[in-house]
Amino acid sequence: MYKFTLPLCSANMPVLDQEPSKDLGGGDGLPKLPLPVLKDTLDMYLRCMKHLLTEEQFNKTQNVVKQFGAPGGVGELLQSKLVERRENKANWVYDYWLNDMYLNNRLALPVNSSPVMVFPQQNFRAPIDSLRFAAHLISGVLEYKTLLDSRALPVDYARGQLAGTPLCMEQYYRIFTSYRLPGPERDTLVAQESSVMPEPEHIIVACKNQFFVLDVVINFRRLNERDLLAQVEKIARMADSEEERVPPIGLLTSDGRTEWAESRSVLMKESTNRDSLDMIERCLCLVCLDDASGPELSDSARAMLMLHGGGVAKNGGNRWYDKPMQFVVGAGGCCGVVCEHSPFEGIVLVQCTEFLLKYMIGSPSKLVRAASVSELPAPRKLRWKCTPEIHKLLASSADKLQRQVENLDMNVHKFYNYGKEFIKKQKMSPDAYIQVALQLAYYRCHSRLVSTYESASIRRFQKGRVDNIRSATPEALAFVKAMTDGELSTSETEKMEMLRSAINVQTKYTILAITGMAIDNHLLGLREIAHELQMEKPEIFKDEAHRISNHFILSTSQVPTTVEMFCCYGPVVPNGYGACYNPQSDHIIFCVSSFHESPETCSTEFVKCLVQALLDMRDLCNKCNSGSNPTQQRQGQTLETHTQTDTSWQRKTPQKPTELTKNQQMLPQILLKTPDQTKVEAQTQTSSQGDAQGLKNGSKS
Repeated sequence: MYKFTLPLCSANMPVLDQEPSKDLGGGDGLPKLPLPVLKDTLDMYLRCMKHLLTEEQFNKTQNVVKQFGAPGGVGELLQSKLVERRENKANWVYDYWLNDMYLNNRLALPVNSSPVMVFPQQNFRAPIDSLRFAAHLISGVLEYKTLLDSRALPVDYARGQLAGTPLCMEQYYRIFTSYRLPGPERDTLVAQESSVMPEPEHIIVACKNQFFVLDVVINFRRLNERDLLAQVEKIARMADSEEERVPPIGLLTSDGRTEWAESRSVLMKESTNRDSLDMIERCLCLVCLDDASGPELSDSARAMLMLHGGGVAKNGGNRWYDKPMQFVVGAGGCCGVVCEHSPFEGIVLVQCTEFLLKYMIGSPSKLVRAASVSELPAPRKLRWKCTPEIHKLLASSADKLQRQVENLDMNVHKFYNYGKEFIKKQKMSPDAYIQVALQLAYYRCHSRLVSTYESASIRRFQKGRVDNIRSATPEALAFVKAMTDGELSTSETEKMEMLRSAINVQTKYTILAITGMAIDNHLLGLREIAHELQMEKPEIFKDEAHRISNHFILSTSQVPTTVEMFCCYGPVVPNGYGACYNPQSDHIIFCVSSFHESPETCSTEFVKCLVQALLDMRDLCNKCNSGSNPTQQRQGQTLETHTQTDTSWQRKTPQKPTELTKNQQMLPQILLKTPDQTKVEAQTQTSSQGDAQGLKNGSKS
């Protein structure tokens, strides 16, 4: 009944090599994040920005940077303070980064911050089918939590550059134990780390905008799947009752963070509301039982519904956006996960979600077979006391969410002309190749390049999160100009040389980023340490180039999966694009988002330019490689064969599972493929590609 495909295991995943856990939960035993040399960062900053600025802007910036980095100047003082901070902290940038990236951001979480995973459309034939799916999913959540609680989760190991390096596991242990608490100026990431407080033993089920407490441990025994289904059925019946239907309080969490903090303060005046908030904030996760949203939906439509719930008229109030994991099960088959991004990166979301889906696909023997509790206490519905003030706040939140619904322009495109196998045969990194294609697409749409963000994992270090790979390089600009403006005047051989140069530079910058030597975290640290010292903001951070460099019009991330699903998110600036991609062996899934309100952007046009860019780059590779020595080609094929991962999986082509007859047993339909990775890719792929979103507030000054 469940529809999942298990495609080729991506060689870009940073964490496929695993072994039984050494306790790296907090990064113990890992090196500290290095601090780059000040001159190196300033030189790289100028290199990254020169071609994105006017000549006048760059000349000014050059002077400002020279003054900042002068011997005995402000830069050296701030650098010395960062050196001290590095000695005294497990990770010198972590707190600065978390506040800057997420907690200081006042924008609403849906669309602007929270990425989602979208599952294949499920074929639920009757209401009970979606409830069975939910119960099975909850059972998988409890199984995964058991792994976490017993510290039995295998340690992730890097592939590619520095292959075999253990990665910090700290983020995994925040999946079910953290909560983003709204604040008037800055949010707080609350983590349940106290051994004194009892472990949460309940989840919250949202149904028809109401919230229910589902205890998953009763009389010291974890509920089995049959009991979970019985409880979920009770919740569905209780939610259907029209008697005590309360307003959709969850809408308040979809508002701007300052507005939600104020609304929460109003709610907290009533003890009933305080109790309900406490139960939600301490739960393991949410399961959102959504009403059907019409007939079978397109990928783009399902992506948008997952991002914002469709607004108040649909399931927009059936959420609580502050929790890290919200599992959405739609009665019409629209299912997925909504993720609050501040506790962990996309790779953690992917790994957890893939565990759950593979658990659901796997044999029933994995299910707990304890005897059923004959009389389970009914799940408890959370109560709210809603004053006229709260009703007014709800109306305001609903209006703002509706504007988000109308503003989001999402285009999910499955590019079937080729996938990463073709790119690897060109002896190129698939990620770098796709990044250059994104630059070419943007240039063809807008006749310029812009600051681009690609998240790069720095989990090789204690408490490591991400830094930024700046993909809009001078070499990429030279290539896209040759493919566009100089199409007739530049030979194919020259274009090919430019493509390889752009990909090589992209790969080198990627290596800098994953080894902690990129510029964005360093510049952030210098800015924040100046603020801590109560110094006047240095001129380098007031310069127009700094604003432009942090206004990420193109926010990109590679999120490869081994189960058929895709990740998407919204743009991070009003005139920007979100571009998430999932490369498979013979196709690539792109999720491109923008805002209708921006006259500069259009997701459909961007996708058209992206498709053309990929086709043109393929044609260029084919033309330039058509005269290759057949022996070299055979050697390349042999190289791939010799470096495939040892596996007993079976390779198949993606296909649409056939319809189940009503009498068939409700089992998931599985298509397996072979994980593989070539040496060429291993030399260029990084742990940057598991990150769901490189969020950056582009309006910082």
